[in-house]
Amino acid sequence: QVQLVESGGGLVQAGGSLRLSCDASGRSISTYTMGWFRQPPGKEREFVSTITRVGQVTDYADSVKGRFTTSRDNAKNTVYLQMNNLKPEDTAVYYCAAKNSAGISRLAIYYATWGQGTQVTVSS
Repeated sequence: QVQLVESGGGLVQAGGSLRLSCDASGRSISTYTMGWFRQPPGKEREFVSTITRVGQVTDYADSVKGRFTTSRDNAKNTVYLQMNNLKPEDTAVYYCAAKNSAGISRLAIYYATWGQGTQVTVSS
């Protein structure tokens, strides 16, 4: 079973950038599609992005498309989320997650393993 730990969150002004990392242990992430989700205050968890096992396919929520980029380094067992031009509505706890089966999905139910989350706060 893979374990996931997110880092890189923090407080940033609108228009700024952050890069989140998701470090995996216990098993290579090369067998997993990886996803990023977020939970804004008082709202349900929502899909942000996903990337296939070797990074050949990515998908993004419309709200972050063109601003966020997900990537992975399987040799380092790490997945990244580069977030640019951040907006106050991006404020949320960000989670990375691992999906056992092949192919991408926007549905959290298909991701079996989750990290503990990292807080991102964007001030206006």
